Amino acid sequence: MLFLSLLLIIGPLVLTVFFPYFWTDLVYHTDLLRILLKFVSRRRRRPLFLALDRFLEQVETRPNKAFIVFENKRYSFKDADRESNRIANALRVASVLRPGDTVVLFMQNEPAFIFCWLALAKLGCACALLNSSIRARSLIACARCCRGATVLIASEELQGAVEEVYEDLVQEGLTTIFITAEELRSSSMKSLIRAAQESSDADVPQTLRADVSFTSPAVYIYTSGTTGLPKAAVITQTRLLAALAVLASNGVTDSDVIYVTLPLYHTAGFLVGFMGSIETGSTIILRRKFSASQFWDECRAHNVTVIQYIGEVLRYLCNTPQRASDKEHAVRLAVGNGLRSDVWREFLKRFGHIQVREFYASTEGNVGFVNYAGKIGAVGRVSFLHKKLFPYTLIQYDTEHDEPVRNSRGLCVQVPKGQTGLLVSKITEIAPFVGYAQNEQQTEKKRLRHVLKHGDVYFNSGDLLKIDHDNFIYFQDRVGDTFRWKGENVATTEVSDIISLLDFVEEANVYGVRVPGHEGRIGMAAVKLMDGMEFECKKTFDHVCRFLPVYARPRFIRIQSTMDVTATFKQLKLKLVEAGFNPSMTTDSLYFLCERERTYISLTPFIYQQILSHSIKL
Repeated sequence: MLFLSLLLIIGPLVLTVFFPYFWTDLVYHTDLLRILLKFVSRRRRRPLFLALDRFLEQVETRPNKAFIVFENKRYSFKDADRESNRIANALRVASVLRPGDTVVLFMQNEPAFIFCWLALAKLGCACALLNSSIRARSLIACARCCRGATVLIASEELQGAVEEVYEDLVQEGLTTIFITAEELRSSSMKSLIRAAQESSDADVPQTLRADVSFTSPAVYIYTSGTTGLPKAAVITQTRLLAALAVLASNGVTDSDVIYVTLPLYHTAGFLVGFMGSIETGSTIILRRKFSASQFWDECRAHNVTVIQYIGEVLRYLCNTPQRASDKEHAVRLAVGNGLRSDVWREFLKRFGHIQVREFYASTEGNVGFVNYAGKIGAVGRVSFLHKKLFPYTLIQYDTEHDEPVRNSRGLCVQVPKGQTGLLVSKITEIAPFVGYAQNEQQTEKKRLRHVLKHGDVYFNSGDLLKIDHDNFIYFQDRVGDTFRWKGENVATTEVSDIISLLDFVEEANVYGVRVPGHEGRIGMAAVKLMDGMEFECKKTFDHVCRFLPVYARPRFIRIQSTMDVTATFKQLKLKLVEAGFNPSMTTDSLYFLCERERTYISLTPFIYQQILSHSIKL
């Protein structure tokens, strides 16, 4: 009896000392199993239980609870249900849609975006979510991905963008265009607002979506297009049903208030912010666009408890002028991805104890990780159970030839812990990869065959990650971003982090450029300076020489007044790579790392020619 008592007392202490993450792992995996059981249970329900049905459950159980707060307007779950019914019934009266059709949504963040999606889901239609920033050729290309779509719904503010390419859109089959405005600039378009106001808010018959299956497309979400034109990733009803758990699995409940500033047309805003709130019954504070200067004031005004981030969002918050009220808020949780370690530490130091849930996922991918333990810098934690459910591995990757390394049997080579490798995830029934709409070539490029055995098929994430000996997993780079110089691989994120430590640098974007007559690509960094600061050549030289090996030091630096990013704050590299280090290709100041003078010097046309003629050795 005494032994048992001692064991009960000492046992948890021993586990904590020798297995510091035991209890954290236990809680997470218990939640994971609970979520999987709920998902399986919902999959077995008849008639089919879809994400829309979870919204309708919330309408029944909490009709008057605030669902969306936007500017000076508040919409309850019942309000959202009625507004979406009016839009759905207006579209039925117009006789422009049939169940199974795809509708193109070209809208900014606004309640009408959510109402339109709900309306179309009730009609049994899929939605293609277009980036509201695209114009001209990109807009036409994205519309082309939705072959068969005949209806486009656009925000009032985007009428001009639609007008510019109206004839092209019609040629692509989009013959009916609705605008969420009462006053229209063109008689060829229709007012969805007026049509909805004149329509009934009666429930939409469930028979209209009777033919929707779990494999039916629910939405098409376009990839960010950091390396070219966006591709439309197919999100099925099953994927949407699974996405409901994203916020709930991180401890979000119906008492939380979620600040959604990220675009609803993107995975983070739509799947995490919107879909996650449908599951939890939380209130969404919706903002048209992210604003660093107004972020915390709005969090305080609405008593926000959960915030989202992606890419550089938290860095933008850290770069705002410090205020005495920085820690005066109710935010307890930040959910997102793409957070650098230095920004993570600065964010917590400045804005107080906020739990950060960094995760790894991609719009079209079939595997994800969550850093539920809060280890700064990690994107997740790996485990036997997770790998059993979603088989994945890290494999050796040849960055010079841009392909996986294969052994004598033609199979890929797994990397050990502590080494960087390409993340690939087995395509299975529970972890499918549907691909891109109208783009079988790009879909096939993401399928990697004969990985661990002949005949198997894996999803190629295109991302390089590393697992440490404590089973934390870290994002290292994109395969297209990592480059090879002097026989060594250079991870752009690591170099960028080092340059960003300089006190006069606000942001750094690192990439590799080709030099005629040399193998591989040499390092270059586009740098945005702090306001009122100047580029310090000698200090930068000493800094990179101290912290970076010779092959990883950026030989060229380009000073930019603004840094080009996507709508989800991912750095753009393609145009920078194309311009290279040629002074005639830009009006930006360029610098060259001169080892002889032990400083960075101005990159003049004369020095440029000396590099090309090999008079200056690299």
